Amino acid sequence: TAASLEILAETELAAVLERAAERGVALLIVDSIQTVQSERLDAAAGAVSQLKECAAELVRFAKRRATAVFLIGHVTKDGSIAGPRVLEHLVDTVLYFESETSSRYRIVRATKNRFGAVNELGFFAMTETGLREVRNPSAIFLARAPEPAAGSIVTVTREGGRPLLIELQALVDRMRFGAPRRIAQGLDANRLAMLLAVMNRHAGVSLQEHDVFVNAVGGVRIDETAWDLPVLIALASSLGERIVPGRWWPSERSA
Repeated sequence: TAASLEILAETELAAVLERAAERGVALLIVDSIQTVQSERLDAAAGAVSQLKECAAELVRFAKRRATAVFLIGHVTKDGSIAGPRVLEHLVDTVLYFESETSSRYRIVRATKNRFGAVNELGFFAMTETGLREVRNPSAIFLARAPEPAAGSIVTVTREGGRPLLIELQALVDRMRFGAPRRIAQGLDANRLAMLLAVMNRHAGVSLQEHDVFVNAVGGVRIDETAWDLPVLIALASSLGERIVPGRWWPSERSA
């Protein structure tokens, strides 16, 4: 409850831990680990030595006091945790809180979990009253077009132990100038290029004079190869301007 919540504006780790011990907190959230520092070190906050020492001290506090500790950290442009890898080794669980810039949906992804499965996903929506669980995540990844359209197909993918229905949208347009563009949102661009080569060599469908755009609805990132066949069908559908019957197609893994 709000009455039991305390916010402390402090960057000195010793002061933070002293206050947490006095209150006997059950949950301690540090935002962020790159801004706290230990007075026992001369390095500035955010330095590698400070990150290692502060994280280790927080882990010791958590074990000694049986307190759940959440460390919030920055990520780099490539999506990895900023700082030394030892941070990930010290903690029990590593969670990524992801979202697209224009989306109100948030995805929590576990990449390390000493006490459970990894690559499990949690889906939430940001509302006026805060985060709320999304009980039917597949609804996020399905466009609500009034009529089916060419280049659209629904497939099944699996994230952790959760099967998801995801809509893939492809647009094939005649190239206007320069080199043909290959844009993939939520999918691997290199694999898309390979699939286009497969279409050219084995299906006799050349898109060298076309721009190609492929999008996974809802901002989800698909890393498995089960989307190969649905993408090929969506591309052919867009090129021929023919609607895929029912817009449904099972993936290889779900079959």
